[in-house]
Amino acid sequence: MTTAQLSLTHLIRPSSLKEGKAPVLFMFHGYGSNEEDLFSFAPELPSELCIIAVRAPYDLEPYGHAWYAINFDADQGKWSDDEQAVESREKIVSFIDEACNTYGLDTDRISLLGFSQGTILSYAVALSYPEKIKNVVALSGYINKKLIAGDPTKKDFGKLKIYASHGQVDQVIPPDWAQKIPGILSGLGVEHVYEEFPVGHGVAPQNFYSFKKWLQDKF
Repeated sequence: MTTAQLSLTHLIRPSSLKEGKAPVLFMFHGYGSNEEDLFSFAPELPSELCIIAVRAPYDLEPYGHAWYAINFDADQGKWSDDEQAVESREKIVSFIDEACNTYGLDTDRISLLGFSQGTILSYAVALSYPEKIKNVVALSGYINKKLIAGDPTKKDFGKLKIYASHGQVDQVIPPDWAQKIPGILSGLGVEHVYEEFPVGHGVAPQNFYSFKKWLQDKF
């Protein structure tokens, strides 16, 4: 069910574990979508995982939600509100702490799954606070270095693992933006996998099964 009792509205599927603290997967949807979008993956993912799909805090008209504004300016072209994105990064970090405390989840086994704008925020959270995050599944997004807190070259990424994927004909986020991800992560010493699939801005079935297997081996 959807609940707004915490700082961000969310859907939750409890873990099947009867004892101990469960590992958790937080899901962050793309621009203009909502918490129900990625939550549709939940029935196919390991039952041991507690799954929490989060609604972005900014409402769009006539419907949908966003982690930060994307503006279309005749002179500047398309640009993102990085200040708002940083605010959302911190809202996510606070919500993760809040949810783990409220639901009694394992803070040593926190995974993030994002799509598009949700992926950009997942990278921002994990690369800003690598001590908090164990795994990231990053679908159809890119790394915006302006959203990383502090100097990432001085952080310890020994705990963090990332699965990244992108569509080869993505018409929303150019593939060459995503193709920079392996170089950035390698430079930081982050263990990662990067894959491309012959699709546009979406998740192909083979993409789903690939990240599902990766996640099963990691959480």
